[in-house]
Amino acid sequence: MSSSSPAHAGHGAPAQTPSRLLALSIGSIGVVYGDIGTSPLYALREALRPVAGDGVSPEEVIGIISLMLWTLTIIVTIKYVGFLLRADNDGEGGTLSLLALLSSKVSAGHGKLLFLFGAIGAALFLGDAMITPALSVMSAVEGLKIVQPDFGRYVLPISVVILLLLFAAQSQGTAAVSKAFGPVMMVWFTVMAVGGLEHIADAPEIFLALNPLHAIGFLVHGGYVGFVVLGAVFLTVTGAEALYADLGHFGRKPIQAAWFAMVFPSLMLNYLGQGAFVLKDPSAISDPFFLMFPKWALVPVILLATAATIIASQAVITGAFSLARQAIHLGFLPRFDVRHTSSTDTGQIYLPVINRLLLIGILLLVLIFRSSEMLATAYGISVTGAMVVTTFLFFDYLRLNRGWRPSAVLALVLPLALIEIIFLSANLLKIVDGGYVPVMIAAAVITVMVTWQRGSAYLSDKMREAYIPLDRFITAVEKESPHRPETVPGTAIFLTSQPETTPAALLHNIKHNHILHKTNIILTVITEPRPSVPEEERGTVTPLQGSFLQVTLRFGFMDEPNVSKALATLRREGLSFDIMSTSFYLGRRKLVSNPKSGMPGWQDKLFIFLSSFSADPSDYFSLPTNRVVELGTHVTI
Repeated sequence: MSSSSPAHAGHGAPAQTPSRLLALSIGSIGVVYGDIGTSPLYALREALRPVAGDGVSPEEVIGIISLMLWTLTIIVTIKYVGFLLRADNDGEGGTLSLLALLSSKVSAGHGKLLFLFGAIGAALFLGDAMITPALSVMSAVEGLKIVQPDFGRYVLPISVVILLLLFAAQSQGTAAVSKAFGPVMMVWFTVMAVGGLEHIADAPEIFLALNPLHAIGFLVHGGYVGFVVLGAVFLTVTGAEALYADLGHFGRKPIQAAWFAMVFPSLMLNYLGQGAFVLKDPSAISDPFFLMFPKWALVPVILLATAATIIASQAVITGAFSLARQAIHLGFLPRFDVRHTSSTDTGQIYLPVINRLLLIGILLLVLIFRSSEMLATAYGISVTGAMVVTTFLFFDYLRLNRGWRPSAVLALVLPLALIEIIFLSANLLKIVDGGYVPVMIAAAVITVMVTWQRGSAYLSDKMREAYIPLDRFITAVEKESPHRPETVPGTAIFLTSQPETTPAALLHNIKHNHILHKTNIILTVITEPRPSVPEEERGTVTPLQGSFLQVTLRFGFMDEPNVSKALATLRREGLSFDIMSTSFYLGRRKLVSNPKSGMPGWQDKLFIFLSSFSADPSDYFSLPTNRVVELGTHVTI
């Protein structure tokens, strides 16, 4: 989910006035449609390449343009804009939001399958987040070769510098620059539409591409080559997942309005114009997008294209940040450091670990493939794979959450699934030529997610076995006896993920310090499978025996888990404490691998390695650092 939006429209936002709808629609053009809006830079060029060996015939050009237009219509307009935008989780969208929406509706066995689907979808999105910036920026900068062929040797260093600056700016937040995203992309879409419209008259027969029979005819007569072309045609819908992922930031109506009023017409006109231009001048297949502009306009268009690709890259990067935060809260990833870069917009976040990993991956892709033409061979698998995953999850959503009859669900979802599986199969042909890259990235991310989820569950089970039931412990320590610990003033808050067992920090405090505070709070923080929890539902206070209270705080997977702030709001429920006489006790676990039990040795080591990246709990839960006490223990896994 992209976090560079100007507003958050989810969670029961008030009715939109025409002026607010317009503002959100313009904002969505800059963020939601940045990626799909830069596809014309390379999509037709790559789709024509497989058929260009013996010259391109008019039927092939019209057939390919028809495939592009109908792919946009079926995949984006019908699936995403028409249906998926309605499958929201309290206003939020995206693969993990849809997974969270389904989690309470299925059995344990089905839930494990859904977890795997969610991990695959998230992994493929992160793979896309590495390839998109590299491909988009390089394809824009390569326009310099048309201005002056000698500039070709500067494409690589310029692209690297742009990407380094882009990632260096992430820690500062994107609030200021995001305000310009919408207007800049509106200019970009307008230029694309005008550029395409100017050339449609070159070959009016290009309008035949509006007939889907030409797309079908191309595939029927194209044979294997036609199947290969499908892999490149799918480049036209890269970024379609952002429509759904950014639902919570803009709302359904602004995203739909932007698509039908600006984005879809501009893309159609540009692809029709590129097709007509190639029909008139077949030599233009080397770079139909830039070549259709007059020489005097080339430099301004290249600069505008570079700005558009930076915006598209920014949207994908911040989308990766938001997806990683959702994955953290849903237990798919360790608690990485999450920094908020805006005092007003909680969506403005920065994750240093994710930022570094993306930058390293993108720079490696740029330096290995060295051109957008070569990198395009690696593109498509992650996008089509993520779309197939979303379609399968949508099947369960319609059946379980909306109560559709299976026959109705199949009538809608099966054709979409078949089309996307065909596209995925076509993209799998790129495996040898570079398609292995997103597969390797996705496999690595899935391994990390599965290892973390499995290791966390195993560790939780093991700790539960070793702990003493909380009620039995309280009864023992509250009983008057010579061994009763000394009572000291103040409040002690013990954080635990298992409220029914005694926190290890509490046991160690009594064992080593022989004290018990006047008030002892057993605190559990729960992340619920919904984006946000209203403040009035944030926490509950349950009195236990003697000096003990149990407090449960609930956050949504898009909320910031600020424990200090949440505890302050519970005063109206009778939770009374002075923060200056309160100590937060945290258990620090030292993990030791034991290949003879639990997970395999390599997975133990990976889990321990991932644990080292976890943010300090006091930072993650926004605890006052001068009031935190940590007590450690060794745990064998």
